[in-house]
Amino acid sequence: MAELLNTTVGQLLDDIAGRFPERDAVVYRDRGLRYSYSAFNQVCQQAAKGLIKLGVQRGDHVAAWSTNYPEWLITQFATGKMGAVLVTVNTNYRTSELEYLLRQSDTTTLLLMEEFKGTSYIDMLYELVPELRDCEPGQLRSERLPFLKNVIFLGAKKYPGMYNWSDVIELGKSVSDQELQERQATLQPDDVINMQYTSGTTGFPKGVMLTHLNIINNGRNIAECMNLSELDRMCIPVPFFHCFGCVLGTMACVTVGAAMLPVVEFNVKDVLETVQAERCTALHGVPTMFIAELNHPDFEQYDLSSLRTGIMAGSPCPIEVMRAVVGKMGASEITITYGQTESSPAITMTRTTDPLELRVTTVGRALPNVEVKLVVPGTNEAVACGEQGEVCTRGYHVMKGYYKNPDATRAAIDEEGWLHTGDLGTMDEAGNLRVTGRLKDMIIRGGENIYPREVEEFLYAHPKVLDVQVVGVPDPKYGEEVGAFVILKEGETLTAEELRAYCLDRISRFKIPRYFQFVEGYPMTASGKVQKFKLREMAQEAFSAI
Repeated sequence: MAELLNTTVGQLLDDIAGRFPERDAVVYRDRGLRYSYSAFNQVCQQAAKGLIKLGVQRGDHVAAWSTNYPEWLITQFATGKMGAVLVTVNTNYRTSELEYLLRQSDTTTLLLMEEFKGTSYIDMLYELVPELRDCEPGQLRSERLPFLKNVIFLGAKKYPGMYNWSDVIELGKSVSDQELQERQATLQPDDVINMQYTSGTTGFPKGVMLTHLNIINNGRNIAECMNLSELDRMCIPVPFFHCFGCVLGTMACVTVGAAMLPVVEFNVKDVLETVQAERCTALHGVPTMFIAELNHPDFEQYDLSSLRTGIMAGSPCPIEVMRAVVGKMGASEITITYGQTESSPAITMTRTTDPLELRVTTVGRALPNVEVKLVVPGTNEAVACGEQGEVCTRGYHVMKGYYKNPDATRAAIDEEGWLHTGDLGTMDEAGNLRVTGRLKDMIIRGGENIYPREVEEFLYAHPKVLDVQVVGVPDPKYGEEVGAFVILKEGETLTAEELRAYCLDRISRFKIPRYFQFVEGYPMTASGKVQKFKLREMAQEAFSAI
């Protein structure tokens, strides 16, 4: 078993920049921005020194609220050099959610862009912190957010009370390299360096504390399983604020010196053009992203022949989509990764050499230095091979805990160090895991357990169906009934009766959805995950009158 990398994020970048100084580190095709590893390391050092000049201490919390801007990526490694904890902020957040995160995380410094999808981040922040309009940059005294001192705007406009990013870079010039090196030398691999908030589908979001050791080694394991090297070029359209972007994407690349080609905000054309123009060898995405790419009207016109690998993750991956990514995109070594934020995030992964059948039916086996077991839900009792149980994991990748929430930490991680994921799965003799659903997503209809994933995979095979999501609907007789939200392929028509007839004699009658609703899209998180709890709410409203 490979030894763990016992280093820090800042030292890792120093080492890789020393090994591959002239190789591409970061390329933003649409911005004409290109950094070699040497140049990227230098700009990260400059930003780190700027944060030091602002008075940011080791262990202070620096929040980034933007899409995949270059400054976000620089901040990830700048904080890794000077010891601040990077708090990632969901781009879909509104005022109340932002206030909760900034207050609960004790954030001292906030970086933000101007607006997202027509909503002004600037207006929201001024509403939340009216004192910002009348203070000098760095001198904020907020009644609602007493920890917040610095606000940094990622753009050229001047806003009252805010620094510009260019100010931070300029301020860094008055801090010596030696001062930064001395700060960096005090950092330890087990220090918390990254904090991400769980989606909060039940209760308030919790701050997941991840260390240098967590994310560096998870990134390196990912790179190993993908056969990534300094010769690879990865297109990253998934958001940085999610572990998919900033660990499976950027951190995996930096551990081996591969090139990062971020897409600022997911757009099918931008992704396809980036892969073609920059000869990307790897592409990340959630299933909905790959579905959109494969169904783009100009898909056939793009040369994607450079693609070799990538990761499809974030939500269950429809088998037919996986086959199309291999067959039509040419990513013959595409992989599936399974995990959660609390595990940095990857727990299991398929390997590039696994047969396609294994890569489309399982989420692979445990990463190096990672243990996985399945237990009877609510216990530590292991289930027999092939039986369904709750997925538990233990190893270097398990979070340090939830910030300021010891009770939730104890509920998630037992006394023996096992993280209880809340996911259900089965495992074969070779250790390959199949995720069969969430404990809370399972539908119990008249005493029969129904796993939405199974019904979704079946309906997805219908030639007119583009995507499908299945949820439980409260029912006075059976407890729950099955409801399906279906997106049809462009130009296709289909009725609920036709879909129901398609199911007859193909799947058990109790699994056939009682309710079908045809929709244009699903409520999504900014990281591309379908919000099933919202679909359940929609189903209850839509089907209760039927």
